[in-house]
Amino acid sequence: MLTELHIRNFAIIENLDLALDSGLTVFTGETGAGKSIILGAVETLLGGRAGSVLVRAGAPRAIIEGIFRLDERTRPALSAVLEREDLLDDPDYLTLGREIRPNGRSVARLNGRTVSAGMLREVGAHLVDLHGQSEHLSLLRPREHIHLLDRYAGSGPLLQAYRQTYRQLQQVRREYARLQREAEDAARRADLLAYQVNEIEAAALQPGEEETLKAERSRLANAERLTTLAQEALQALDEGSATAPAATDLTGEAVHALGQLVHLDPQQTPLAESVNAALETISESARALRAYLETLEFDPARLDEIEERLDLIHSLRRKYGATIAEVLEYAAEARRQLENITHTGERLQELREQETRLEQTLAERALALSEKRHRAAERLSRAVQEQLNDLRMEGAGFRVHFETRPEAEGLPLPTGERVAFGPEGHETVSFLIAPNPGEGFKPLVKIASGGETARLMLALKHVLAQADPVPTLIFDEIDQGIGGRVGAVVGRKMRRLAESHQVLCITHLPQLAAYGRQHFRVEKRVQGERTTARLTVLQPEERLQELAQMLGDPGPAGLAAARRMLERAAVLPQPRE
Repeated sequence: MLTELHIRNFAIIENLDLALDSGLTVFTGETGAGKSIILGAVETLLGGRAGSVLVRAGAPRAIIEGIFRLDERTRPALSAVLEREDLLDDPDYLTLGREIRPNGRSVARLNGRTVSAGMLREVGAHLVDLHGQSEHLSLLRPREHIHLLDRYAGSGPLLQAYRQTYRQLQQVRREYARLQREAEDAARRADLLAYQVNEIEAAALQPGEEETLKAERSRLANAERLTTLAQEALQALDEGSATAPAATDLTGEAVHALGQLVHLDPQQTPLAESVNAALETISESARALRAYLETLEFDPARLDEIEERLDLIHSLRRKYGATIAEVLEYAAEARRQLENITHTGERLQELREQETRLEQTLAERALALSEKRHRAAERLSRAVQEQLNDLRMEGAGFRVHFETRPEAEGLPLPTGERVAFGPEGHETVSFLIAPNPGEGFKPLVKIASGGETARLMLALKHVLAQADPVPTLIFDEIDQGIGGRVGAVVGRKMRRLAESHQVLCITHLPQLAAYGRQHFRVEKRVQGERTTARLTVLQPEERLQELAQMLGDPGPAGLAAARRMLERAAVLPQPRE
């Protein structure tokens, strides 16, 4: 609900701060006092058009800000929108703002951050139904009618089951369409995949093979130099020469001397053991060098073979992957695709059979959902008609219109006909109104504006109170063309509606205003050469005087009549906080 509204330099409003309660709030005042300007400010706040003419003359800018408290009805849908745009701060409160410059430019803000006017409209649609401005009135958006009817009918479980099957069917259809597209060029693609798989498999690649081959190529290409170096190392370690004894000989002498030393000084045993271990290491290294020398040979044929193999591997890597592992993975994927193509016909047949079963299930669930909606539509029509009669609109009519559209690939009905369908079912739903006898039923959006339309909306809102998730409802001109007796009826219905919604109403009828929980008087004052709209929250005595003034008799009789109206209105319970 709207808890606070702050307006600065908007039209003739210089400075206005409103703290709003739940329940029914009424605004009264003389014609032209500025009541509708407040309504215009709310419209602008919700993303409506913002022109330079709205900025108070001489002011640098006009500013409108509204603070909304979210409840369990609006929080889930709004949280999804705000999280999507990274705008969710407080899950319980939301702040909208609009700033208008004299040059016509405007800035929209949500929770203090700049957003587009479109974002304000999207969020505002969840917060306020502003009568008289069709872009903010959910009942004038036909796409909302089916959701309102479902909530009124309590068809949530049926709709959930339908949507589950609908999603399964759409998934099957998407896979079928994909496979069918692939099947169109399957032959050409199968030949290419088979060639690629054969080329890779014929190469018999092994993981790590390229590194092994490169190492072998390096040995073969440098065999002569490697032999020379190995022989030099072996000579130094084990063979020696006339001028330079071998390392094994010298180390052996050291081992012999240390062995005698240990007999005289046992504490040097670790030193002797370490030198002996060194001798064993040198000897083992010499044996390894001899084995290595036996492997070294210059083999041009083997070198050519390795070069050819590496060229093949390089060619395959250039085509299929950066490494042998990637080339092998490419081959595995190609085999999978080739197998899928080979079995495409079988899979298509399976999907077609699955599609047929899902269509039958979906049709059954769609018809069950439709039956529940039709029964609810009859109850809704009767209830709205009763409300219209109470509002002295006996000639007006209301009905829920269902429509189906033939479609070749649509949902099969028991009649054999195929009809279009979507996530909500196979029928579209719209609310139709016949404002006057003989004029025929028309969509709500086509009916004339004014008090009569407002009463139509009130009747619908009253019946759909529990089904309608929009928490704040604003009505203007609802009392046009009706008298005091009907005004009291409208007031009672608004009070009832205010048990589940916050309702703001601009009215000229005291019989209606008496039912308000909160009462504001709007006045227009001229000081010097400036006109300013002023708003006052009325206390009990002030309210009594305002109602008497609206009755046209500020004297004792008018005050007594006003008091009786307030007493009658007090019989109805006030909405819970």
